Amino acid sequence: MTTKTTDTPADAQVSAARMAENLKKVEALAERLGQVMSNRQGHQAALDGPNQELFAKAGQAYATEAVTNPAKLMEHQMGYWTKTVTHFMEAQQALAKGTLSAPEDKTGTDRRFSNPLWETHPYFNFVKQQYLINAEAVTQAVEDVTDMEPREKQRLAYFSRQIVDMMSPTNFLATNPDALQRAIETDGESLIKGLENLISDLESNNGELIVKLADEKAFELGRNIATSPGKVVFRNKMFELIQYTPTTEKVHATPLLIFPPWINKFYILDLKAQNSMVKWLVDQGHTLFMISWVNPDATYRDIGMEDYIQDGYLAAIREAKAITGEDQVNAVGYCIAGTTLSLTLSLLKQQGDKSVKSATLFTALTDFSDQGEFRPFLTDDFIDGIEAETADKGILPSIIMARTFSYLRANDLVYGPAVKSYMMGETPPAFDLLYWNGDGANLPAKMAMQYLRGLCQRNELAEGGFDLMGHHLVLDEVDVPLCAIACETDHIAPWKDSYRGVQKMGAKDKTFIMTQSGHIAGIVNPPSKGKYGHYTNDDTGLTHEDWLEGATFHEGSWWPRWGKWLQKRSGKMIPARIPGAEGRKIVSDAPGAYVAKKASH
Repeated sequence: MTTKTTDTPADAQVSAARMAENLKKVEALAERLGQVMSNRQGHQAALDGPNQELFAKAGQAYATEAVTNPAKLMEHQMGYWTKTVTHFMEAQQALAKGTLSAPEDKTGTDRRFSNPLWETHPYFNFVKQQYLINAEAVTQAVEDVTDMEPREKQRLAYFSRQIVDMMSPTNFLATNPDALQRAIETDGESLIKGLENLISDLESNNGELIVKLADEKAFELGRNIATSPGKVVFRNKMFELIQYTPTTEKVHATPLLIFPPWINKFYILDLKAQNSMVKWLVDQGHTLFMISWVNPDATYRDIGMEDYIQDGYLAAIREAKAITGEDQVNAVGYCIAGTTLSLTLSLLKQQGDKSVKSATLFTALTDFSDQGEFRPFLTDDFIDGIEAETADKGILPSIIMARTFSYLRANDLVYGPAVKSYMMGETPPAFDLLYWNGDGANLPAKMAMQYLRGLCQRNELAEGGFDLMGHHLVLDEVDVPLCAIACETDHIAPWKDSYRGVQKMGAKDKTFIMTQSGHIAGIVNPPSKGKYGHYTNDDTGLTHEDWLEGATFHEGSWWPRWGKWLQKRSGKMIPARIPGAEGRKIVSDAPGAYVAKKASH
């Protein structure tokens, strides 16, 4: 491990004095830390981990395995012991040679251990290899469990992985060469900055630890993010309606109305000009309307799915029709907004209302029979905890959802950023996508529980129907021309589950596209980047395996393909519509006021 060199004893004294001065600052920071933790609001303990029943079942399964198959258990333990002791002996032998070198390292590549010292330094290499041996043993032990229900075993695998990831030596100062080197090079300044970053994150979230992923000072809505020109042309308690300024002389007659998810802010579709779907759609000649949902506080506790439909979807459709003078709109729903758009389409069908000409679903689930990576969080112990949390606060706070999403990719979204911020003292990057990711929204108590209990847990929409607003809403009544886009590596709305829901819809005109990448990057995939390709197959009657096997792969973005699909359903070309030109009062400039409101904690 290298250290910073000094030229003279005087320089060394200055460096030591600076180090001592920095370490004294810790006292003041410790006082701030104590204050923020003493004022911590906290949340339901049930949201921090599974109840003891899961661990009891795991212990029982392990004991059963030991009785019924002792040879297998002993083989596993002996393999673990052998690897551990053998590596210890190899490390001892390497040190005995007097070269201060590490033994041969046959472990695979891992981004967490990119510093060369993990390979060459005997201390760090020993720590790393022992950690990886232990991690492999834990993972194998879970895989070998047979006397557990698949759902419970999946939860056990998830939470054991969380423990394994948390215990990585990169997450601790004494066993992280990068952090130790930085501390020496900066005379301890990196540790002070890191502690300041930690306390700042805690203060920003009332004592809850949510690692800040982006430099919030680098972005300002309407200035360098969410910059597409437009006007807020309508506002009610649920949303603001943005009409974007046209960039073409003529536009399609049928307006396009986008419903983004209200778990996050709409500007994921308008981060910057280079990757803005908003700009691209306007440039294609669409009169584009965007919903900007309100960020609810405790006064919204009794707002349910019916309010999002009545005062959200139906109100927005009505306003877009009134502004344009058209009888129909083309509607888009992203994620949970796509799920709710499906509910709305069933309702409109029952009411004989043909206001929606076509529907596009982005990564939307309507069949929740296989909940993918979210399954560990959809059991009663967690949902009961969420129900208690929402009853107490009136909302499901955004930080609870942010934490859940982050731990699905803990090394990338929790521990990696935490090491850089808290141990290395680095300022988070000025990255627009990560800024958006941290700009979350709350969910009203009633709506959150309707969604989690009725749709996610009981899967009512796909299995019999979902009762709402005096109607029994079913997928078979979603019969407008339909285009669904799902993402190949989406861990929030897996493509095969999205596909299964589309199969149950009643539309005769169905198009299903699977794009490469995940929940965000797969959707925000402009043609100019030429980054991710996509798959198509006209036969949506196949199983998802057969659909993919027979699909055709296309290089490049799916946007132009969808654009052609949309063009056929968007009517004739007419003179461009300028927001406010029809005499409607303008509420404000885009992006409006609702998007700027930060989530409550």
